[in-house]
Amino acid sequence: MSETSTRPVAAPAGTVRLPFVIYVLAAGVFLMGTTEFIVAGILPEIAADLGVGVADVGLMITVFAIGMIVGTPLMAIATLRLQHRLTLSLALMLFAIGHVVVALSSHFGLILGMRFVTALATGAFWAVAAVVAAKAAGPSRSSRALGIVLGGGMLANVIGVPLGSFAGQAIGWRGPFWALAILALPAVVAILKQLPADPGDVPLPSLRRELAALRDVRVWLVLAGAAIVCGSSLAAYSFISPLLTENTGMAASSVPLVLLTYGVGALIGSNLGGHIGSVRPYHVLFASASATFLVLVGLALFSHLPAATVVLVFLLGLFGMSTNPVLIGKAVGYADKAPTLASALSTSAFNVGTAVGSWIAGFAIESALGASGPVIVGAAIAALYFLPLSALIVKDRRAGRLRLEDGVNA
Repeated sequence: MSETSTRPVAAPAGTVRLPFVIYVLAAGVFLMGTTEFIVAGILPEIAADLGVGVADVGLMITVFAIGMIVGTPLMAIATLRLQHRLTLSLALMLFAIGHVVVALSSHFGLILGMRFVTALATGAFWAVAAVVAAKAAGPSRSSRALGIVLGGGMLANVIGVPLGSFAGQAIGWRGPFWALAILALPAVVAILKQLPADPGDVPLPSLRRELAALRDVRVWLVLAGAAIVCGSSLAAYSFISPLLTENTGMAASSVPLVLLTYGVGALIGSNLGGHIGSVRPYHVLFASASATFLVLVGLALFSHLPAATVVLVFLLGLFGMSTNPVLIGKAVGYADKAPTLASALSTSAFNVGTAVGSWIAGFAIESALGASGPVIVGAAIAALYFLPLSALIVKDRRAGRLRLEDGVNA
C-alpha cells in the first residue's frame, strides 16, 4: 500500500465534524481570555482596594500583553521538543499558581509581576493550541478550527469577563482570580485525557526550520495586520468602563451587561470569520477592517447615546475579532513545515497591538479627550490596517502566479 493511500481524503470545509480536542483547547483558551480582559470590567474596584489610579490599574492589561509578546515566542522555543500535551498542561498549572498569588497579594508591584508570569503561561498555551488545532483539523478546515479555539477567548468575553465583573463588584475583585485558578485544574486533566501523545515517527521540531519558515515576507505582513487589528479594538475595549459611565452615563452595574454584548459579538465574529475565512479569507479581512474603523468612529461620535453605544460595542466585538482566526491560519499556513514559532509570533503580534493600543489609550484618557480618547486612538490605529493587508494580497497573488508557472515548466 502506498503512503498516500493511508491518508484521509480531504472534505470540503465545514462538512465534517471537527475532532473533540478542538473544543478542549477552546475551553483552555476560555480561561486565558477571561484573565486577560477581566481587569477591564473591575478597574475601579481594583484601584480603590490597592490605592492606585485607574490608569495605573490599566497596566495590569498592558503588562499581561507585554508578557504575551515576549513570552510566547520564547516559551514556544523553550518547549519546542516537549510533548504538546505536556506543554499545555504545564502552562495551565503555572496559570493557576499565578492567579493564586494575585488573589493573595496587596502589593501592586507583585501583582504586576504575577500578571507577567501568567502571561508567559498563556502565551505558551495559545501558541501550541493553535498548532495542535490546525494539524488536527487539516489544511482545508484550519481556519474553522482556529475560529472555534479562538472562540473560547471570545466566549470568555460573553461569560467569563461579565461574570467576573459581577463577582468583582459583589464579593471583591479577588474572587474572580480565585475562580480562574481553581478552574484551571480540571482543564489540566481534560488536556491530558483528550490530547493524544505526539506521534513518534515524525521528525523532531527544529529551531533552524522554524526560523527558516519566517523568511516568507507574508508571515510578517500577517503579523503586522494582527498587531493593528488588536491595537485598534483593544485600545477602546481596555477602557470601556470609563466610556460607559462618563460619556454614556450608565451606572457601574450596567457595565458587565455591555461587556456581555461585546462578548456575544466577538464570539459570533470569531466563528463566522473562521468559517467564511476558510473559503474567502480576503473578503473577511477587508470587510472587517473597514467595519472596525467605521464602528470606532461611530463610538467617538455617538457614545453619549446609550442605545447607539450598546449596538456599536456589539459591532466592535463582531468585526474586531472576526479576522483573528484567518490571520493565524495564514501565518501557520505560510510556515507550513515549521509552524510553531509562526503561531507564537502571531499571538505576540496580537498582544503588541494590545500593549501599544492600551498604553497610548492610557495617555489619551487622561488628556483633554477624556473617556473618548481611547476610542479615537483605536480609530487612528484601525486606519493603518489596510497597508499590510493590501501588500499581503499582492504577495499572495504573485506567489500564486509563480506556483502556476512552476507547474507549467515542470
